Amino acid sequence: MLTDTHTHLTLPTYNADREEVIARAQAEGVRRLVVIGLDLASSRAAVALAECQENLWATVGVHPHEAAALDEETLEALTELAAHPKVVAWGEIGLDYYRHRTPRKVQREAFRRQLARARAVGRPVVVHDREAHEEVFALLEEAEAWARGGVMHCFSGDRALAERYLARGFYIGLDGPVTFPKASRLHDLAAHLPLNALLLETDCPYLTPHPYRGRRNEPAYLRYIAERVAQLRGLTVEAVAEVTSANAVRLFGWSSLA
Repeated sequence: MLTDTHTHLTLPTYNADREEVIARAQAEGVRRLVVIGLDLASSRAAVALAECQENLWATVGVHPHEAAALDEETLEALTELAAHPKVVAWGEIGLDYYRHRTPRKVQREAFRRQLARARAVGRPVVVHDREAHEEVFALLEEAEAWARGGVMHCFSGDRALAERYLARGFYIGLDGPVTFPKASRLHDLAAHLPLNALLLETDCPYLTPHPYRGRRNEPAYLRYIAERVAQLRGLTVEAVAEVTSANAVRLFGWSSLA
């Protein structure tokens, strides 16, 4: 049983075949999927989609690219959504200093406010960190975010940074790039970090793994990520699937793997 802990199935790219995409994932052994909120509208859509599918779950939050939209009304609406029984985390939140779509000061304030609210409602966090490693870590430390835990989505730091997160109980998310032949840093992480600290993600429709790189990603392709991690560690795919799914159960508060 595989668990895709980061999907964007509410995006328009899936409007024509969303049900078929979910069915293909199930056929490939992806038994649970987490649909990520990027703003208030997509958070509401993620919850609505999760309500209709037993094996789907949702997160709510405002992505750093949309941080300027996080006013008090939006924060209160997200807080209300976070209480829904199908919501398992607050995210995707964090800092993105690569694309510069939102001023850094605005991103930092939105991140702070959402970390505080996630802690208040007892939800783990799904953290986006692009070229802002030290600031993200410092803000998580400031917010005492370690108490309920979280995952560093599509982790892009080195092993030393990963180990700092692991020491505080956070998980590391591995995505399609770990399958790329030249991604030596990710290969090192996948091979040497404790398996009980890893989560598998597609980030679909983005970051499509080899051999489908360049096409639209979907949760069915999670098995290619699991296969590559298994190969790097000298394990079976079944072992990787079982442990990483158990990790998701712990983080998201599910009662079991079933």
